[in-house]
Amino acid sequence: MNVAILGCGYVGLALGSRLAADGHDVVGVRRSDEGLDAIEDAGFRSVRGDVTDAESLEAVPDVDWLIFAVSPNTRDVGTTRAVHVGGMETVIDAFADRESPPDRLVYTSTTGVYGDHDGAWVDESTPIDPSTEKLSVFAEAERIALERAPDAGIDVTVVRFAGLYGPDRWGFDRYLEGPVAEGYVNLVHRDDAAGAIAHLLENDQARDEVVNVADDEPVSKWDLSEWLADARNVEPPARVTVENYLVETDLPESARRRVESNKRVSNERLREYGYELAYPTFRDGYREAIEG
Repeated sequence: MNVAILGCGYVGLALGSRLAADGHDVVGVRRSDEGLDAIEDAGFRSVRGDVTDAESLEAVPDVDWLIFAVSPNTRDVGTTRAVHVGGMETVIDAFADRESPPDRLVYTSTTGVYGDHDGAWVDESTPIDPSTEKLSVFAEAERIALERAPDAGIDVTVVRFAGLYGPDRWGFDRYLEGPVAEGYVNLVHRDDAAGAIAHLLENDQARDEVVNVADDEPVSKWDLSEWLADARNVEPPARVTVENYLVETDLPESARRRVESNKRVSNERLREYGYELAYPTFRDGYREAIEG
């Protein structure tokens, strides 16, 4: 298949390498010279383009599969909205108007859109309740993808990633320098984030659906920090309640809401589609990094 990965960054590079190795013709799309070089270094073709600029997208060839994996490296909500909401509208319109539009569109979102559930399990049937402006942007982009793409004749899959970790994003400091607030954290290794998308596409699954991409074991932040401390032979950080953590740390409102969000994300649908995780739990993923 011919594939284009828009915003080909952390997950996109791993996905592109995997799909290219499987025999697909893959192009990665970025705006910067640095981004384009990273795509070429990953072993597939690069194209300069911007999801908010329809004219620039003309350089992207016709494809069967289109992955919208843009992650603006900013906390600015306006920029995030321009890229995800405006960009999604621009991308759907630009590619739907082609003589040969894509068959599939994948949008990479976040399990953060579920909001706080006081430690309870959530799955794809759980109503979303984004707790910050930025998460509301992801929810809006999901809605646009799920409504406008099928109307344009393009089947869509929304994948909601749990917290990404992996090469260059281990986040040890977050759990080892403390204090660590109580509550669950949901994780997925970068390679499984890419692997899940490749699996769903190559097996023609999850058309016009939402799929959570998380590992098998939501873990208490306290337990995670203790395990990492033991594995690295350092003292574990202090454990505090969410209330005390918020008193002791000076966080903006959006960050406070993220700390307060507590849920366990089910990956049962992904498992039902037959995807086998390379890193089923945080232990598998982090142990490889620590031993390395």
